[in-house]
Amino acid sequence: MVFLQLWYMLAKTLAENAAWKFAKENGIDLVSINPGLVIGPLLQPILNSSSGYIQSLLNGGQTFPNVVYRFVDVRDVALIHIKAFEVPSASGRHCVVGHVKHVSEALEILRSLYPTLSIPEKCEDDQLPAPTHQISQEKAKSLGIEFTPLEVSLRDTVESLKEKGFLKV
Repeated sequence: MVFLQLWYMLAKTLAENAAWKFAKENGIDLVSINPGLVIGPLLQPILNSSSGYIQSLLNGGQTFPNVVYRFVDVRDVALIHIKAFEVPSASGRHCVVGHVKHVSEALEILRSLYPTLSIPEKCEDDQLPAPTHQISQEKAKSLGIEFTPLEVSLRDTVESLKEKGFLKV
């Protein structure tokens, strides 16, 4: 990914840094929520970038990118925002990720759920899959979050894309 395509992430990082600085200077108890790639049912009538990524994988392309994504269900993100407000012990940064998976693993799940869809089976490069990593769920779980299974999130994303007319099946 070219640096110019990372402006959104940079803006989010700068905004969070400013919020932490402001909170420290003004004695505010701040909790920040930093979700991964948010998937699940769409609330809005337009396509957001996260769901657009899933849609792009299902549009009949021949290859998929060699990337690892940090998936989280939108309902889990909403719940952790509520819990961060309601649970007095909530503090600090919360990196909210339900599942760290190579895109090929997510596509395999989608193939099993939607065998008639044209889902790419070949990686765009001949390299080995990008290494996976893990992100601690300890802080999220301490607030009572049980992450939605990836199969459910992916299915609900596709069903929502179909319902909103963003995916023809």
